[in-house]
Amino acid sequence: MATAIGRLHLITDSRPGRNTLGVVTAAMRAAREAVDLGVGPLCVQVRVEDEMTDRDAYELSGRVAALCRDAGAVCLVNDRLHIALAVGANGGHVGAEDLPVAAARGVLGPYAVVGATAREPDTAKRHVADGATYLGVGPAYASPTKTSLPAPIGPVGVAAVAGAVRVPVIAIGGVTPDRVAELTDAGAHGVAVIGAINSAPDPHTATLEFFRALAAHSSGDQGAVDATRRGDTQQSLDHRYDLGERS
Repeated sequence: MATAIGRLHLITDSRPGRNTLGVVTAAMRAAREAVDLGVGPLCVQVRVEDEMTDRDAYELSGRVAALCRDAGAVCLVNDRLHIALAVGANGGHVGAEDLPVAAARGVLGPYAVVGATAREPDTAKRHVADGATYLGVGPAYASPTKTSLPAPIGPVGVAAVAGAVRVPVIAIGGVTPDRVAELTDAGAHGVAVIGAINSAPDPHTATLEFFRALAAHSSGDQGAVDATRRGDTQQSLDHRYDLGERS
């Protein structure tokens, strides 16, 4: 049975003073309400600050993973793959300064979700060859949460990567519901969101707005086809999850 990566990825904001678990809980509630929209499950990427200890990262990731299991959502841990293993997450995501994709695949195993960051086609193709399940591509636009990022690549840059690979492309960086259409038209399978949900006055409503925008604009990507060919069944390290059927 074919499975694919969900189209909405929520990346946690664990900076001091942020209600990380409150935002995740609100987003889960929105995901349950949006199930009939056919966008697939919510994917939560646990991203922690560099200065957070492994113990604290483990505690936070474990609580998010438990929420995901209860809600039928997907849980990934960014960067710290040993914590992904420890909490039984579905997999992890690695950036340019983290473990190489091939090493990440070796750590997490053949059935885990392995996401990788890319901003140009050659890097994207190399990551896919090394075992990436999907690609986080961007920054699509200037990001209000990470000011040290390289220049935005825009929908044109997203299209260049999406046209070069056959795995789901998730556009990231400055994404808002109003920008979903041009990103999916460029070939993005979905979007990853930080500030537009974590900093929203009402994260539940903000999440619903993204689900509705994605439902209104079906992705033109080839990624689900190749996710089936490569992954066959994306699997948690400890549990099986339905990551969203596509025909």
